[in-house]
Formats: sequence, C-alpha cells, structure tokens
Amino acid sequence: MTRCEHGVEDLCPAGVKLYEHALRTGHVTAEDAAEASCLTDLGLLHPALDDLGRLEPVAPAAALHRLLRSSAARIAHERRREDRLTAQFESLMGRARQDASSSDTPTLRLHSGTRPINQAITDAMAEAGREVLCIQSHTGLTGPRSRTAVAAARDRDQAVLDRGARIRALYQHTLRHVPAVYGGFERLRGDVEVRGLDELPDRLIVIDREVAFLPARGDGSLALEVRHPALAAYFVTTFDRLWWLATPLYPTLEHRPTVNGVTPRQQAIAALLVEGHTDAVIAQRLGMNIRTARDHIAKLAATLGSESRAQLGYLIERSGILGREG
Repeated sequence: MTRCEHGVEDLCPAGVKLYEHALRTGHVTAEDAAEASCLTDLGLLHPALDDLGRLEPVAPAAALHRLLRSSAARIAHERRREDRLTAQFESLMGRARQDASSSDTPTLRLHSGTRPINQAITDAMAEAGREVLCIQSHTGLTGPRSRTAVAAARDRDQAVLDRGARIRALYQHTLRHVPAVYGGFERLRGDVEVRGLDELPDRLIVIDREVAFLPARGDGSLALEVRHPALAAYFVTTFDRLWWLATPLYPTLEHRPTVNGVTPRQQAIAALLVEGHTDAVIAQRLGMNIRTARDHIAKLAATLGSESRAQLGYLIERSGILGREG
C-alpha cells in the first residue's frame, strides 16, 4: 500500500473522490480506502465500531474544527517560542548596540577640501591630552596663505598645550628662515620641541598615538584620517626614527657644523648631486626655490674648485663632506 505524502490542505484527487463517495454513502470498504490511504492517515476516515472492514467518514465540519484547533495550538506554540526568543536575545542585542556605538568610528575616513580637512584635524586635536606629533614639509607654508594657516594652527596647538599635552614637530631646515613659522614657535607656551631635517616625507599628524592624518592627494585637497591601531603605531615608529636623526631647532637651536668649508645646506645638496638629481628635484626635495638651489650649487663648486658638473660629483666623493672618503 502506497502512502500519500501531503497535508490535509492538499488532498490528492483520489482522496477527494473517495472522501466525497464516503460522505454520500456513509461508508467505504477498507479495500476501497487502500487506493487513498491518506484519508485514514489524516483522520478523515475511521473504522466503524461494528465492522472493522468498513470505514466511515468524519463530518467535514468536525474535521475542519479539529484541524483549525490544531493549527491554532501550533500558532500559539510558535508565539510563545517567539516571546522566549525575544526575551533571550533582547539583552544580547542591547549589548551589541552598546558595543557598536562605542566603535562606530571608521578606521579610515577620507576628507575632501581644505576646510573639511582642517575641521577634522581641529576636532581630533580638541580631544588630545597626551601628545601631538607633526611632520611638516615646506609644502603649503611658503605661499601667500602661509601666515593665515600658521596662525590658525598656532591657536589650535596652544589649546592642546594648555591641556598639558606636548607637541613634537619635524620641519625641513629651510623653514627656520620663514618668519611666520619660526615666530609661531616662540609664541607658544608649553612643552614644544621642534627638530629639522633636510628631507622629510609628506605631512603627517599623529594625535595621542591613536589617530593620524596624512595627505591622500599631492595637491593637499584630500586627506586620510586613520584610526587603526596598527597603522597609528607604525606612523609613531616612523616619526621617532626620523626624530632621532633630526637636529634641534626649538626651543634650543643646534647649528650643524661645516665640513671643509661646506655648509650643512650644501652638504644636503651635495648628497643629492651625487645621486644624479636635477636642480629642480634638489630644490623640491629640500624645500627651496630653484634659484636658491643653484646658488648653493655654485658656492659648493667654488669651494671644491670644480669646473664642471661631472667634476663636481667626483670632488664631492673625494672631499669627505658626505662622511665617506674617496
């Protein structure tokens, strides 16, 4: 005997036909019911009390009432289960929302435009309480807007210092000759230390070793805000390594010695000349205009007695001014 695998709401055609016949005649034989065993399985036919070989139909109204009551019981059971699930997960969802709210700051965020970039830096520095690290190349500080930019940054830095934090800054050596920059250091009150290097990477700000800002485009129109702990730690390590190579500029100014009559500025130029760089590249990397770079190259050539560019490179190598005798 083959059983029909379907629910009462999906009676097979043979089952419908046999059930209708049983309702009309009042009964069917067990042999006839074998063709649609689903009727007995679903409780629509039951054996007669006085003859087990005869099956009698359950009234449709009674069957429907029984089925609906069973369905209602299942629905009630599922609702009670829903209530238990809600109670079980409600506290968990509350903790998840709390964790999400405490970490809703993205690890990377891109800021576009000078005003939004400066505002993002100002907002982050408003929370600084320990230390601000800054790398500032010549870019953006020697143009016509340098005085306004430096003044705005000075007010922001002073607020950080007033909260007891310290500031360490790396600048290119050429910026000691920019009054708007160097004068800004002298107006600050607090724990400020500035050092200089001939060459620096592009601008970097690290606040409390937790958040960093760096350029995302060469023209300064895009900046990346970084709040990833591993990246912030990497930036701090990079800063510290450059810091120990740098020369103090403020509050104490350390003058680097000349070597064989060659000034520190000319030594930096000599190193780039030996690498084969053009005057324009040397000027750009050392934060000076090309005319100044060429003046220094001419003085370097005169000091070493060079008559040509090719000879100058050879004399630089032999002079020992780069710390290696030829």
